Amino acid sequence: MTRTAEDDQGKTSSDGEDLTEGSNVSRLPLTSQVATIVRDMIVQDRFKPGERIRERQLSQELNVSRTPLREALKILEGEKLISLLPNRGAIVADPAPDEVKELLEVLGALEALGGRLAAENATDEEIAEIRALHFEMLAAYSRKDRLTYFKLNQNIHTCIIAASRNSSLIETHIHFNARLYRVRYRSNQRNAKWHEAIDQHEEIIQALEARDGEALAMRLSSHLGNTWEKVSAEDYADHMSENS
Repeated sequence: MTRTAEDDQGKTSSDGEDLTEGSNVSRLPLTSQVATIVRDMIVQDRFKPGERIRERQLSQELNVSRTPLREALKILEGEKLISLLPNRGAIVADPAPDEVKELLEVLGALEALGGRLAAENATDEEIAEIRALHFEMLAAYSRKDRLTYFKLNQNIHTCIIAASRNSSLIETHIHFNARLYRVRYRSNQRNAKWHEAIDQHEEIIQALEARDGEALAMRLSSHLGNTWEKVSAEDYADHMSENS
């Protein structure tokens, strides 16, 4: 595998933007760095659903050889964010609205279960760390930094699931959440009443701190339901009207 000086200094886009700035991406192994950057490109619509990712062009843009890029694309294929097709290469996934709705329903049920278990099993230190992440998310909200806000948002949900102490649940949640990564980001982008999402997260943290498993489960499940309402209203408006 060939590494360039740029590989160790972080990746830049074609317009000179530092794609790793403000994150811990540069501390990851090279393949994970590239996977993180391409994942962010997908969720921010640098690559749109159904679009082909051109390996040679992207490897030049990121200043990496094609070997780590191809390994990164395999990671994203495992997350079902892309498909690797013979003679076509990497194609960004374009799930049907019915599939997205079903995935969100399952993820909501998983997070509800995770909330109940986390209320029982989370340590005081874990709860304090989740509260600290919430404060960091509020800072990103104040800066109107939607990508950082989204990643901290995701981290909070992941930490709650991790506090469940249920390894099967944690593994399943990772799988479903990865498939919905772009959808959940778009939900954040489309949130005209961003402060309402902040209020919902405050209620989630309060329920966790009170160790109220039922309240936490209800709020996490409702939070995912709001995601479908936002994306279906804009991304799938035509499809929904046809089926109504």
